[in-house]
Amino acid sequence: MRNRIFFKLLLAFLLVIAATVVTIDFTVRRAWDKSLREEIERNLTQKTLLFANRVNSDRTHSLQNMAAQEGQAAGARATVIDPTGKVLADSEADPSTMENHSRRKEFIAALNGNVGSDERRSHTLGVSFLYIAAPVSGGAVRLAYPLSDLEATSQRVRRTLLLSSALAFVVALLIAGIAAQYTTRRLRRIVTFADQVAAGNLSARIAETSGDEIGHVASALDKTARKLEESFTALQNSRHELEVLLNSMQDAVIAIGPDGRVQWANRGMDQLAAQRVRLGAPLVETVRDPDFLSAVRGAAESHAVRSAHAGSIVPGRNFEVTAAPMPGGGAVAVLRDLTETERVEKTRRDFIANVSHELRTPLTSIQGYAETLLDSAAGSNHVREFLEIIRKNAVRMSRLTEDLLTLARVESGEQHFDTQPVSPSELLEEAAQNFREIARSQGIELLVENSVTVPVQADREAIHQVFSNLIDNALKYGGSGGRLVLGAQPAGRTVEFYVRDFGAGIPSEHLPRLFERFYRVDKARSRESGGTGLGLAIAKHIVLAHRGTIRAESELNHGSTFLFTLPKV
Repeated sequence: MRNRIFFKLLLAFLLVIAATVVTIDFTVRRAWDKSLREEIERNLTQKTLLFANRVNSDRTHSLQNMAAQEGQAAGARATVIDPTGKVLADSEADPSTMENHSRRKEFIAALNGNVGSDERRSHTLGVSFLYIAAPVSGGAVRLAYPLSDLEATSQRVRRTLLLSSALAFVVALLIAGIAAQYTTRRLRRIVTFADQVAAGNLSARIAETSGDEIGHVASALDKTARKLEESFTALQNSRHELEVLLNSMQDAVIAIGPDGRVQWANRGMDQLAAQRVRLGAPLVETVRDPDFLSAVRGAAESHAVRSAHAGSIVPGRNFEVTAAPMPGGGAVAVLRDLTETERVEKTRRDFIANVSHELRTPLTSIQGYAETLLDSAAGSNHVREFLEIIRKNAVRMSRLTEDLLTLARVESGEQHFDTQPVSPSELLEEAAQNFREIARSQGIELLVENSVTVPVQADREAIHQVFSNLIDNALKYGGSGGRLVLGAQPAGRTVEFYVRDFGAGIPSEHLPRLFERFYRVDKARSRESGGTGLGLAIAKHIVLAHRGTIRAESELNHGSTFLFTLPKV
């Protein structure tokens, strides 16, 4: 790696130096050639004009003598022609043997009264010349300068430039090598530091005092390592605290990755598993309960919380499973042991059912004897009053024991519901028919609203009991509104039934507890009306057994609405 960085930097420097040398050589040589050529052309033009001036003014020398003298003085070839292009004199050749020059570019310009110039190879001597011609009276004069000297001078300049460039290249190469080696050493320190951090050594540091870009990079990496070390330390502390917290829980907790393998488990999970939980192993090796596996898989796939009951994780024990998705994929599951809770709950239900059952016989006897005594009593009014009180309380206690038995059977699952497709209109009409006369006798109008034609899955008798409890409550506590409405409306995959009154309403603080057993909003009025406080609790458990929901809505002085849902067929 060191060599790769060094040679890459060195190659980059070489390319820059080579490009610089070539550019300088090309531009300087071209500029030199151009400057030298312009200087020669300028001097030759001046000498040609002097030659023309002498030809115009000198009457003592012949044209051949003047051409010879001017050519020697200028170091060039001198030529004189007449207007027809015939050579009258030439410093280096016999004019009589020379061809007509009227077609030469420089003479054409001169014969037209201008100074003409051209550059070409001489047919006579075979050498490249620079030709400058100027007009004179009776023709034109011309000086021809051989460019072989210019090419020789350019070659010397080129060799000098190449030698200088080679020397500069060598010096620059040495400097580039030193710079590349220095830069490589600094980069190597940064790479070594990065490798240490990548290997987990977050305490590694890099010292770089330079203020250039590499120094800034090193400083930024050093700061990043410090921040990473602080964050990792905080993360480790948080993780340790979380592990201590989870290990102190009585509930079992297990985390599963996106690949279905165990990532972590607390001590509670280790104690539940038949063998110690192996991290990285498939979940099915630790827990084989299908309900548990389905809840975990459902939470991971749907990214939603799933709940289930598992009864085969440990023989004889039941668990409530709550699986929640993790942000990076997978899920975390919490198992709560419900064995003792269910045992206590079953004991409570059995106790209530047994007590209620045992109370039915003596209460029936008390009620019967009280009614018999009332029928045969002809004495004191006080005796009849006392007997009536005994009868009423016996009736109320009988009703209470019946409701307790019903609630216990529904809660425990002992009461099996025969669910069948039932039309919502039939349920509503049946409930309304049973209470229409009672409502009319109290001056209350009973109406039915129905916008559903799809049947629901329900036990007709059980739902009739739900309607009976809700309508009975509405007549007792909401009858002041003078109107009672039963209805059904679609609600997604369910049908929502409702019982709405227009009475005084229920304060909002009582709504969350309405469906608790024995909970009463107005205790005195409830006792006067003969209520047991179990009607709404019974309705709630019947609806839950039908996989529905039940709730209440109310606004003071605007009445109350009790709503429950049943699944569509």
